[in-house]
Amino acid sequence: MSVKIRLQRHGKKGKPFFWIVAADARSKRDGKLLEKLGTYNPTTNPATIDLDIDGAVKWLQNGAQPTDTARAILSYKGAMLKNHLAGGVKKGALTEEQAEKKFNAWLEEKDGKISAKANSIAKAKADAEAKAIAVEKEINEKRMAAAQEAENEAVKAKADAKAAQEAAAKAEEAVEEKPQTIDDVAAEAQEAVAKKVVADKEEVAEKEVAAQAEVKVEEKSPTVDDTAAEAKKAVKDTEEVDEKEAVSDVEASKEEE
Repeated sequence: MSVKIRLQRHGKKGKPFFWIVAADARSKRDGKLLEKLGTYNPTTNPATIDLDIDGAVKWLQNGAQPTDTARAILSYKGAMLKNHLAGGVKKGALTEEQAEKKFNAWLEEKDGKISAKANSIAKAKADAEAKAIAVEKEINEKRMAAAQEAENEAVKAKADAKAAQEAAAKAEEAVEEKPQTIDDVAAEAQEAVAKKVVADKEEVAEKEVAAQAEVKVEEKSPTVDDTAAEAKKAVKDTEEVDEKEAVSDVEASKEEE
């Protein structure tokens, strides 16, 4: 019977979780297993692996063949190295103490690398969170500044609207104090026309009276001939009076003689 060390899928959809198992190569992936050797959770960073290294080495020494993914996991945890060192002990190239010492040194180095990776991931995560907080703070400040600006504009607009309302109210009061409708305008126009008609009639009447007076004056005024005749008559009358006075003087002188 050939045995494979492989992964058996568990967990919910979208959240995979695997068992590391030794199973008959002819069984289904999620079928019957011979032994559970550990677990593998790929959803964490770094991935979480819990492995029974000694159990995995025992199955490797008994001829179990790991799949590619299982081989990578076993190598990552040191099972493949420990199996290799166990082969060296069997051949006499190493003692068990030397093999154990080398394996422990490798584990320490591996743990240091894993810790450094975890620390770098944690630092990167912290830096990302700090950067996100800074960006969010900047966005909040910009949002607050925009809100303050909008509020100031709203206050200004409210003040402008209030001033416009006051101006409109004053204009309305002025219109109410001196209302002037279309009828008022028409009445004023009619009154102006009536005044003009009366003035025209008065002017015509004055002209007619002046014309009549002129006609009368022309009827009674003496002409040049009339004036000359009157002057001749006055001269004649004067001459007659003088002649009479002269005769009277002559007669008076004769009587004195």
